[in-house]
Amino acid sequence: MDTRNARDGYVARTAPTATMQAVVFDRYGDADVLRLAELPLPSPGSGEVRVRIRAAGVQPADCATRSGWFAQRGIGQTPFPRQLGNEFAGVIDAIGDGVNGLAKGDEVLGWCNANAYAEAVVVPAQQLVSKPPMMSWAVAGSLSASGQTALTAVQALDIAAGDTVLVHGAAGGVGTIAVQLARLRGARVIGTASRENHDYLRSLGVEPVLYGSGLAERVRQIAPRVHAALDGSGRGALDASIALGIEPSRIGTLVDFEDVQRLGVQAIRSQRSRERLQELVELHDAGRLRVHVRDIYPLAHAAVAHRDVENGHGRGKVVLMVYSTFGHAL
Repeated sequence: MDTRNARDGYVARTAPTATMQAVVFDRYGDADVLRLAELPLPSPGSGEVRVRIRAAGVQPADCATRSGWFAQRGIGQTPFPRQLGNEFAGVIDAIGDGVNGLAKGDEVLGWCNANAYAEAVVVPAQQLVSKPPMMSWAVAGSLSASGQTALTAVQALDIAAGDTVLVHGAAGGVGTIAVQLARLRGARVIGTASRENHDYLRSLGVEPVLYGSGLAERVRQIAPRVHAALDGSGRGALDASIALGIEPSRIGTLVDFEDVQRLGVQAIRSQRSRERLQELVELHDAGRLRVHVRDIYPLAHAAVAHRDVENGHGRGKVVLMVYSTFGHAL
């Protein structure tokens, strides 16, 4: 900025504030409340890194946040306009003080707190791991949050060799990873899904069953004893799990928290760490963990992506790809 004043023939000039595009919403509602907005480009502080986002996963939890489901239960109420998105991948373009082992231009994936639907995000360096060269951007952007939720669940339910595990919603983003992690621990896995996803589950080594009325009987026909169950779908899954005689302490839900106390089951909430994410990345890089991306949308079509996720019958992940616009200082 030039400090001489207009009397001397000079006008002070202030550098334009750098901005980025991000998806926001100004009220709770259906997917149409999502809109693209110009926000200030964040700068990393001490211990933080800014990542130019290339891909961001879309989760059912994002849809629940947008619709007001969490707010109705007193969870995560923050001022509008609000952002969304908890998992991402991209390229580091700015680094704060005190960060070691990372450099501008590094390709990374990581997690954040509801602000990944954007051209850039600032996060603590400890929330990032390196992206393997052969991992696609879409997979990298959709692994972190869903993958760590699945890993948390498998650990919380103490899945081990010899167990028979029932996974409700086995073809979804978390379910797809949970069934593979359980299989890697030596468990037999039965998964509920719509009929069109049964062949997909078989390809993962899972024995598929149709969800809905009569589920417990269908499971008994193929597995007289089930040791643990993970509910990723709701829709009466917990009651069906109890009906199978599973010890409540080995039943966990990711969605039906209202029935946790009534039934004495576990409420499973994702525990995230760099070590957990690194474990998942290494499994994928070794060819032992598959991440299925069923649909990809540009950032501006976040509303369409939300409708896709809310349809509830698709397999794997939905991803927003972020193509940085010209005129933005990234």
